[in-house]
Amino acid sequence: MNQSFYKRLGESVHRETLPNGLQICVVPKPGYAKKYAFFATRYGGMDTRFRLGGNWLDTPAGIAHYLEHKMFDTKEGNALQELAKNGAEPNAFTANAMTGYYFSSTEHFEENLEILLSFVSIPYFTEESVAKEQGIIGQEIRMIEDDPDWQLYARMMRALYSRSTAAVPIAGTVESISHITAETLYDCHRAFYTPSNMILTVVGDVDPIHIADIARRILPREGGPEIPRDYGEEPEAVAERETRLAMEVSIPQFLTAFKCRPPREGEDFFRTSLLGGMACDILLGDSSPLYLRLYDQGLINSSFGGDFEQLPGAACLYAGGDSKDARKVADEIRKEARRLSEGGIDEDFYQQVRRAAFGGQLRGLNSFENIAVSLTEGYFHGYDPFRFPQVFETITKDDIASFLGESVTEERAVLSEIVPK
Repeated sequence: MNQSFYKRLGESVHRETLPNGLQICVVPKPGYAKKYAFFATRYGGMDTRFRLGGNWLDTPAGIAHYLEHKMFDTKEGNALQELAKNGAEPNAFTANAMTGYYFSSTEHFEENLEILLSFVSIPYFTEESVAKEQGIIGQEIRMIEDDPDWQLYARMMRALYSRSTAAVPIAGTVESISHITAETLYDCHRAFYTPSNMILTVVGDVDPIHIADIARRILPREGGPEIPRDYGEEPEAVAERETRLAMEVSIPQFLTAFKCRPPREGEDFFRTSLLGGMACDILLGDSSPLYLRLYDQGLINSSFGGDFEQLPGAACLYAGGDSKDARKVADEIRKEARRLSEGGIDEDFYQQVRRAAFGGQLRGLNSFENIAVSLTEGYFHGYDPFRFPQVFETITKDDIASFLGESVTEERAVLSEIVPK
Protein backbone atom coordinates (compact mmCIF):
# COMPACT_ATOMS: atom_id res chain seq x y z
CA MET A 1 0.00 0.00 0.00
CA ASN A 2 1.07 3.58 -0.60
CA GLN A 3 1.57 5.56 2.59
CA SER A 4 1.18 9.33 2.79
CA PHE A 5 2.41 11.09 5.93
CA TYR A 6 1.03 14.56 6.62
CA LYS A 7 3.69 16.17 8.78
CA ARG A 8 1.64 19.26 9.70
CA LEU A 9 -1.22 17.06 10.93
CA GLY A 10 0.74 14.14 12.35
CA GLU A 11 -1.49 11.73 10.41
CA SER A 12 -0.82 8.89 7.98
CA VAL A 13 -3.11 7.51 5.29
CA HIS A 14 -2.49 4.17 3.57
CA ARG A 15 -4.09 3.88 0.13
CA GLU A 16 -4.44 1.09 -2.40
CA THR A 17 -6.56 0.52 -5.48
CA LEU A 18 -7.45 -3.16 -5.86
CA PRO A 19 -7.50 -4.85 -9.29
CA ASN A 20 -11.32 -4.58 -9.26
CA GLY A 21 -11.04 -0.78 -8.94
CA LEU A 22 -11.99 -0.47 -5.26
CA GLN A 23 -10.17 2.35 -3.46
CA ILE A 24 -9.06 1.49 0.09
CA CYS A 25 -8.03 4.14 2.62
CA VAL A 26 -6.78 3.19 6.07
CA VAL A 27 -5.93 5.73 8.78
CA PRO A 28 -4.05 3.96 11.59
CA LYS A 29 -4.84 5.02 15.15
CA PRO A 30 -2.48 3.02 17.37
CA GLY A 31 -3.70 2.39 20.89
CA TYR A 32 -7.37 3.19 20.26
CA ALA A 33 -9.93 0.53 21.14
CA LYS A 34 -12.59 1.84 18.76
CA LYS A 35 -12.43 0.97 15.06
CA TYR A 36 -14.60 2.48 12.34
CA ALA A 37 -15.39 1.22 8.83
CA PHE A 38 -17.17 3.22 6.11
CA PHE A 39 -18.13 1.56 2.80
CA ALA A 40 -19.57 4.02 0.29
CA THR A 41 -20.71 4.22 -3.31
CA ARG A 42 -20.73 7.32 -5.51
CA TYR A 43 -24.47 7.09 -5.94
CA GLY A 44 -27.01 9.34 -4.27
CA GLY A 45 -30.34 11.08 -4.50
CA MET A 46 -29.35 13.14 -7.56
CA ASP A 47 -28.42 10.09 -9.67
CA THR A 48 -31.85 9.43 -11.13
CA ARG A 49 -30.80 9.50 -14.81
CA PHE A 50 -27.85 7.48 -16.07
CA ARG A 51 -26.67 5.38 -18.99
CA LEU A 52 -26.47 1.62 -18.61
CA GLY A 53 -25.70 -0.81 -21.43
CA GLY A 54 -25.86 1.93 -24.06
CA ASN A 55 -29.32 3.17 -22.99
CA TRP A 56 -30.30 6.15 -20.85
CA LEU A 57 -32.45 5.13 -17.89
CA ASP A 58 -34.79 7.39 -15.92
CA THR A 59 -35.35 6.00 -12.45
CA PRO A 60 -37.86 7.15 -9.82
CA ALA A 61 -36.88 9.92 -7.42
CA GLY A 62 -35.84 8.43 -4.08
CA ILE A 63 -34.51 5.16 -5.45
CA ALA A 64 -30.99 5.55 -3.99
CA HIS A 65 -32.48 6.07 -0.52
CA TYR A 66 -34.89 3.18 -1.07
CA LEU A 67 -32.02 0.92 -2.11
CA GLU A 68 -30.11 1.86 1.04
CA HIS A 69 -33.04 0.67 3.16
CA LYS A 70 -33.30 -2.63 1.29
CA MET A 71 -29.58 -3.43 1.29
CA PHE A 72 -29.74 -4.66 4.88
CA ASP A 73 -32.00 -7.53 3.81
CA THR A 74 -30.17 -10.83 3.37
CA LYS A 75 -31.28 -14.39 2.67
CA GLU A 76 -30.47 -15.23 6.28
CA GLY A 77 -32.32 -12.26 7.80
CA ASN A 78 -31.12 -8.73 8.51
CA ALA A 79 -27.51 -7.50 8.47
CA LEU A 80 -28.22 -4.74 11.01
CA GLN A 81 -29.24 -7.31 13.60
CA GLU A 82 -26.27 -9.52 12.76
CA LEU A 83 -23.82 -6.65 13.25
CA ALA A 84 -25.51 -5.54 16.47
CA LYS A 85 -25.21 -9.07 17.89
CA ASN A 86 -21.47 -8.79 17.26
CA GLY A 87 -21.22 -5.65 19.36
CA ALA A 88 -21.14 -3.25 16.42
CA GLU A 89 -23.07 0.00 16.04
CA PRO A 90 -24.12 0.00 12.36
CA ASN A 91 -26.08 2.46 10.24
CA ALA A 92 -26.29 4.01 6.78
CA PHE A 93 -27.28 7.24 5.05
CA THR A 94 -28.06 8.54 1.58
CA ALA A 95 -26.88 11.98 0.49
CA ASN A 96 -27.21 13.81 -2.83
CA ALA A 97 -24.09 12.23 -4.31
CA MET A 98 -23.23 9.21 -2.16
CA THR A 99 -24.63 6.37 -0.09
CA GLY A 100 -22.61 5.13 2.87
CA TYR A 101 -22.80 2.08 5.13
CA TYR A 102 -20.79 2.05 8.33
CA PHE A 103 -20.22 0.61 11.77
CA SER A 104 -17.97 1.12 14.76
CA SER A 105 -16.89 -1.58 17.18
CA THR A 106 -14.27 -2.41 19.77
CA GLU A 107 -14.38 -6.17 19.21
CA HIS A 108 -15.01 -8.64 16.37
CA PHE A 109 -14.02 -5.87 13.95
CA GLU A 110 -12.76 -8.11 11.16
CA GLU A 111 -15.82 -10.34 11.34
CA ASN A 112 -18.06 -7.27 11.24
CA LEU A 113 -16.12 -5.89 8.29
CA GLU A 114 -16.73 -9.11 6.36
CA ILE A 115 -20.46 -8.82 7.09
CA LEU A 116 -20.49 -5.20 5.91
CA LEU A 117 -18.69 -5.94 2.65
CA SER A 118 -20.86 -8.99 1.98
CA PHE A 119 -24.34 -7.54 2.43
CA VAL A 120 -23.55 -4.31 0.55
CA SER A 121 -22.11 -6.17 -2.44
CA ILE A 122 -24.71 -8.98 -2.60
CA PRO A 123 -28.28 -7.63 -2.96
CA TYR A 124 -31.34 -9.64 -2.00
CA PHE A 125 -34.76 -8.27 -2.95
CA THR A 126 -38.17 -9.80 -3.51
CA GLU A 127 -41.27 -8.13 -4.91
CA GLU A 128 -43.02 -8.76 -1.58
CA SER A 129 -40.29 -7.12 0.52
CA VAL A 130 -40.04 -4.17 -1.89
CA ALA A 131 -43.80 -3.59 -1.72
CA LYS A 132 -43.72 -3.77 2.09
CA GLU A 133 -40.93 -1.19 2.21
CA GLN A 134 -43.03 1.26 0.17
CA GLY A 135 -45.40 1.62 3.08
CA ILE A 136 -42.59 2.16 5.57
CA ILE A 137 -40.73 4.75 3.49
CA GLY A 138 -44.00 6.39 2.44
CA GLN A 139 -44.84 6.96 6.10
CA GLU A 140 -41.33 8.35 6.65
CA ILE A 141 -41.80 10.77 3.73
CA ARG A 142 -45.16 11.99 5.05
CA MET A 143 -43.61 12.67 8.45
CA ILE A 144 -40.76 14.62 6.85
CA GLU A 145 -43.17 16.65 4.74
CA ASP A 146 -44.92 17.79 7.92
CA ASP A 147 -41.65 19.31 9.18
CA PRO A 148 -41.47 23.10 8.52
CA ASP A 149 -37.67 23.02 8.35
CA TRP A 150 -37.77 20.35 5.64
CA GLN A 151 -40.41 22.24 3.69
CA LEU A 152 -38.36 25.45 3.87
CA TYR A 153 -35.28 23.76 2.45
CA ALA A 154 -37.07 21.62 -0.15
CA ARG A 155 -39.04 24.57 -1.50
CA MET A 156 -35.88 26.68 -1.52
CA MET A 157 -34.12 24.09 -3.69
CA ARG A 158 -37.08 23.91 -6.09
CA ALA A 159 -37.02 27.70 -6.36
CA LEU A 160 -33.29 27.68 -7.14
CA TYR A 161 -33.23 24.87 -9.72
CA SER A 162 -35.50 24.24 -12.69
CA ARG A 163 -33.68 21.32 -14.36
CA SER A 164 -31.02 20.07 -11.96
CA THR A 165 -31.80 16.96 -9.94
CA ALA A 166 -30.57 18.97 -6.93
CA ALA A 167 -34.22 20.04 -6.63
CA VAL A 168 -35.37 16.43 -6.16
CA PRO A 169 -35.83 15.31 -2.51
CA ILE A 170 -33.39 12.53 -1.60
CA ALA A 171 -36.22 10.34 -0.27
CA GLY A 172 -38.43 11.08 -3.28
CA THR A 173 -42.19 11.36 -2.93
CA VAL A 174 -44.90 8.88 -2.03
CA GLU A 175 -45.89 8.85 -5.70
CA SER A 176 -42.36 8.42 -7.08
CA ILE A 177 -41.41 5.49 -4.84
CA SER A 178 -44.61 3.66 -5.85
CA HIS A 179 -42.89 2.97 -9.20
CA ILE A 180 -39.89 1.21 -7.62
CA THR A 181 -39.70 -2.52 -8.21
CA ALA A 182 -37.20 -5.23 -7.35
CA GLU A 183 -36.01 -5.09 -10.96
CA THR A 184 -35.21 -1.36 -10.81
CA LEU A 185 -33.36 -1.88 -7.53
CA TYR A 186 -31.26 -4.65 -9.06
CA ASP A 187 -30.51 -2.42 -12.08
CA CYS A 188 -29.29 0.41 -9.87
CA HIS A 189 -27.25 -1.91 -7.69
CA ARG A 190 -25.63 -3.47 -10.75
CA ALA A 191 -24.79 -0.01 -12.11
CA PHE A 192 -23.43 1.71 -9.01
CA TYR A 193 -22.58 -0.87 -6.33
CA THR A 194 -19.49 -2.04 -8.20
CA PRO A 195 -16.04 -1.93 -6.57
CA SER A 196 -14.72 0.59 -9.11
CA ASN A 197 -17.46 3.04 -8.05
CA MET A 198 -16.85 2.55 -4.31
CA ILE A 199 -14.39 3.21 -1.53
CA LEU A 200 -13.69 1.46 1.77
CA THR A 201 -12.28 3.66 4.54
CA VAL A 202 -11.14 2.25 7.88
CA VAL A 203 -9.94 4.27 10.87
CA GLY A 204 -8.47 2.63 13.96
CA ASP A 205 -5.73 0.39 15.31
CA VAL A 206 -5.68 -2.00 12.33
CA ASP A 207 -3.20 -3.49 9.87
CA PRO A 208 -3.78 -1.75 6.50
CA ILE A 209 -2.54 -4.71 4.47
CA HIS A 210 -4.88 -7.08 6.31
CA ILE A 211 -7.84 -4.76 5.62
CA ALA A 212 -7.01 -4.86 1.91
CA ASP A 213 -6.74 -8.66 2.01
CA ILE A 214 -10.23 -8.95 3.53
CA ALA A 215 -11.71 -6.71 0.83
CA ARG A 216 -9.87 -8.63 -1.89
CA ARG A 217 -11.28 -11.91 -0.57
CA ILE A 218 -14.90 -10.81 -0.03
CA LEU A 219 -15.66 -8.47 -2.93
CA PRO A 220 -16.22 -9.30 -6.62
CA ARG A 221 -13.11 -9.53 -8.77
CA GLU A 222 -14.60 -7.38 -11.54
CA GLY A 223 -15.13 -3.68 -10.99
CA GLY A 224 -17.75 -2.67 -13.56
CA PRO A 225 -17.82 0.11 -16.17
CA GLU A 226 -18.00 3.83 -15.49
CA ILE A 227 -21.62 5.01 -15.51
CA PRO A 228 -22.37 8.38 -17.19
CA ARG A 229 -24.90 10.48 -15.27
CA ASP A 230 -27.17 13.32 -16.32
CA TYR A 231 -27.88 15.89 -13.60
CA GLY A 232 -29.70 18.29 -15.93
CA GLU A 233 -28.40 21.34 -17.79
CA GLU A 234 -29.17 24.11 -15.34
CA PRO A 235 -29.50 27.75 -16.52
CA GLU A 236 -27.98 30.60 -14.51
CA ALA A 237 -31.40 32.09 -13.70
CA VAL A 238 -33.34 30.85 -10.68
CA ALA A 239 -36.55 28.90 -11.23
CA GLU A 240 -38.74 31.25 -9.14
CA ARG A 241 -37.99 34.21 -6.94
CA GLU A 242 -40.28 33.49 -3.98
CA THR A 243 -42.23 30.64 -2.46
CA ARG A 244 -44.52 30.75 0.57
CA LEU A 245 -46.40 28.04 2.48
CA ALA A 246 -48.76 28.30 5.45
CA MET A 247 -48.22 25.68 8.19
CA GLU A 248 -48.86 25.17 11.88
CA VAL A 249 -45.98 27.35 13.13
CA SER A 250 -45.99 30.02 15.83
CA ILE A 251 -43.60 32.43 14.12
CA PRO A 252 -42.68 32.95 10.44
CA GLN A 253 -39.56 31.14 9.23
CA PHE A 254 -37.50 31.76 6.12
CA LEU A 255 -34.52 30.75 4.01
CA THR A 256 -33.00 33.05 1.43
CA ALA A 257 -30.57 31.41 -0.98
CA PHE A 258 -28.22 32.43 -3.76
CA LYS A 259 -27.50 30.31 -6.81
CA CYS A 260 -23.70 30.07 -7.07
CA ARG A 261 -21.57 28.90 -9.96
CA PRO A 262 -21.37 25.10 -10.09
CA PRO A 263 -18.10 23.64 -8.76
CA ARG A 264 -15.35 22.02 -10.76
CA GLU A 265 -14.04 18.65 -9.67
CA GLY A 266 -10.60 18.30 -8.09
CA GLU A 267 -8.87 20.53 -5.56
CA ASP A 268 -10.89 23.51 -6.77
CA PHE A 269 -13.99 21.75 -5.39
CA PHE A 270 -12.33 21.55 -1.97
CA ARG A 271 -10.98 25.10 -2.11
CA THR A 272 -14.37 26.52 -3.04
CA SER A 273 -15.98 24.55 -0.21
CA LEU A 274 -13.57 26.07 2.34
CA LEU A 275 -13.88 29.52 0.77
CA GLY A 276 -17.68 29.36 0.75
CA GLY A 277 -17.76 28.30 4.37
CA MET A 278 -15.55 31.22 5.40
CA ALA A 279 -17.67 33.58 3.31
CA CYS A 280 -20.75 32.42 5.23
CA ASP A 281 -19.04 33.09 8.57
CA ILE A 282 -17.85 36.55 7.49
CA LEU A 283 -21.24 37.53 6.10
CA LEU A 284 -23.64 35.72 8.44
CA GLY A 285 -21.75 34.38 11.47
CA ASP A 286 -22.89 35.27 14.98
CA SER A 287 -19.93 37.64 15.41
CA SER A 288 -20.39 39.35 12.04
CA PRO A 289 -21.48 43.01 11.86
CA LEU A 290 -24.62 41.97 9.92
CA TYR A 291 -25.71 39.43 12.54
CA LEU A 292 -25.20 41.86 15.42
CA ARG A 293 -27.07 44.63 13.62
CA LEU A 294 -30.05 42.47 12.64
CA TYR A 295 -30.19 40.95 16.12
CA ASP A 296 -30.19 44.39 17.79
CA GLN A 297 -33.02 45.47 15.47
CA GLY A 298 -35.09 42.43 16.46
CA LEU A 299 -35.17 41.13 12.88
CA ILE A 300 -33.52 37.80 13.77
CA ASN A 301 -32.92 35.66 16.85
CA SER A 302 -30.47 32.92 17.79
CA SER A 303 -32.04 30.57 15.21
CA PHE A 304 -30.40 32.57 12.40
CA GLY A 305 -27.56 30.91 10.50
CA GLY A 306 -26.23 30.04 7.07
CA ASP A 307 -24.31 27.49 5.05
CA PHE A 308 -22.68 26.86 1.69
CA GLU A 309 -23.37 23.64 -0.24
CA GLN A 310 -21.77 22.10 -3.31
CA LEU A 311 -23.52 19.34 -5.24
CA PRO A 312 -22.85 17.74 -8.63
CA GLY A 313 -23.29 20.61 -11.08
CA ALA A 314 -24.82 22.92 -8.46
CA ALA A 315 -23.91 25.14 -5.52
CA CYS A 316 -25.73 27.57 -3.26
CA LEU A 317 -25.21 29.82 -0.25
CA TYR A 318 -28.22 30.21 2.04
CA ALA A 319 -29.27 31.74 5.34
CA GLY A 320 -32.38 31.80 7.45
CA GLY A 321 -34.21 31.33 10.71
CA ASP A 322 -37.16 32.94 12.47
CA SER A 323 -38.15 36.44 11.42
CA LYS A 324 -41.25 38.61 11.19
CA ASP A 325 -39.76 40.48 8.23
CA ALA A 326 -37.93 37.98 6.03
CA ARG A 327 -37.81 40.32 3.05
CA LYS A 328 -36.04 42.99 5.08
CA VAL A 329 -33.47 40.45 6.33
CA ALA A 330 -32.89 39.12 2.80
CA ASP A 331 -32.40 42.65 1.52
CA GLU A 332 -29.91 43.45 4.30
CA ILE A 333 -27.92 40.29 3.50
CA ARG A 334 -27.52 41.40 -0.11
CA LYS A 335 -26.56 44.93 0.94
CA GLU A 336 -23.92 43.63 3.34
CA ALA A 337 -22.45 41.32 0.69
CA ARG A 338 -22.20 44.27 -1.68
CA ARG A 339 -20.54 46.40 1.01
CA LEU A 340 -17.96 43.69 1.72
CA SER A 341 -17.24 43.09 -1.96
CA GLU A 342 -16.79 46.80 -2.72
CA GLY A 343 -15.24 48.07 0.52
CA GLY A 344 -13.24 45.01 1.49
CA ILE A 345 -13.21 42.79 4.57
CA ASP A 346 -11.71 43.88 7.87
CA GLU A 347 -8.30 42.20 8.25
CA ASP A 348 -8.68 41.35 11.95
CA PHE A 349 -12.12 39.83 11.42
CA TYR A 350 -10.87 37.85 8.41
CA GLN A 351 -8.02 36.41 10.47
CA GLN A 352 -10.43 35.55 13.29
CA VAL A 353 -12.73 33.67 10.91
CA ARG A 354 -9.79 31.99 9.18
CA ARG A 355 -8.38 30.70 12.47
CA ALA A 356 -11.80 29.39 13.50
CA ALA A 357 -12.30 27.61 10.16
CA PHE A 358 -8.83 26.10 10.31
CA GLY A 359 -9.42 24.98 13.89
CA GLY A 360 -12.68 23.33 12.85
CA GLN A 361 -10.81 21.27 10.26
CA LEU A 362 -8.24 20.26 12.89
CA ARG A 363 -10.94 19.25 15.38
CA GLY A 364 -12.49 17.09 12.68
CA LEU A 365 -9.43 14.85 12.90
CA ASN A 366 -10.59 13.82 16.39
CA SER A 367 -13.65 12.12 14.90
CA PHE A 368 -13.21 8.75 13.20
CA GLU A 369 -16.52 9.29 11.41
CA ASN A 370 -15.48 12.71 10.11
CA ILE A 371 -12.14 11.40 8.87
CA ALA A 372 -13.79 8.56 6.96
CA VAL A 373 -16.50 10.70 5.36
CA SER A 374 -13.99 13.44 4.44
CA LEU A 375 -11.67 10.95 2.73
CA THR A 376 -14.64 9.46 0.89
CA GLU A 377 -15.93 12.81 -0.35
CA GLY A 378 -12.42 13.76 -1.37
CA TYR A 379 -11.96 10.59 -3.37
CA PHE A 380 -15.30 10.97 -5.17
CA HIS A 381 -14.57 14.60 -6.07
CA GLY A 382 -10.86 14.25 -6.80
CA TYR A 383 -9.11 16.00 -3.91
CA ASP A 384 -7.20 15.15 -0.74
CA PRO A 385 -8.93 16.57 2.37
CA PHE A 386 -5.76 16.14 4.44
CA ARG A 387 -4.17 18.91 2.35
CA PHE A 388 -6.41 21.52 3.95
CA PRO A 389 -3.49 23.46 5.51
CA GLN A 390 -2.02 24.06 2.06
CA VAL A 391 -5.41 24.88 0.54
CA PHE A 392 -6.18 27.43 3.27
CA GLU A 393 -2.98 29.25 2.38
CA THR A 394 -4.33 29.95 -1.12
CA ILE A 395 -7.50 31.72 0.13
CA THR A 396 -7.30 35.48 0.67
CA LYS A 397 -9.85 37.96 1.96
CA ASP A 398 -10.01 39.43 -1.55
CA ASP A 399 -11.07 35.99 -2.85
CA ILE A 400 -13.89 35.93 -0.32
CA ALA A 401 -14.96 39.49 -1.14
CA SER A 402 -15.06 38.62 -4.87
CA PHE A 403 -17.06 35.46 -4.12
CA LEU A 404 -19.65 37.42 -2.14
CA GLY A 405 -19.90 40.12 -4.79
CA GLU A 406 -20.45 37.59 -7.55
CA SER A 407 -22.74 35.18 -5.69
CA VAL A 408 -24.91 37.16 -3.26
CA THR A 409 -26.89 39.28 -5.70
CA GLU A 410 -30.56 39.99 -6.32
CA GLU A 411 -30.48 38.14 -9.66
CA ARG A 412 -29.28 34.94 -7.97
CA ALA A 413 -31.60 35.21 -4.94
CA VAL A 414 -34.69 33.24 -3.90
CA LEU A 415 -36.82 33.51 -0.77
CA SER A 416 -38.60 30.56 0.86
CA GLU A 417 -41.05 31.31 3.68
CA ILE A 418 -43.21 29.30 6.08
CA VAL A 419 -45.90 31.46 7.69
CA PRO A 420 -48.49 30.67 10.40
CA LYS A 421 -51.87 29.51 9.17
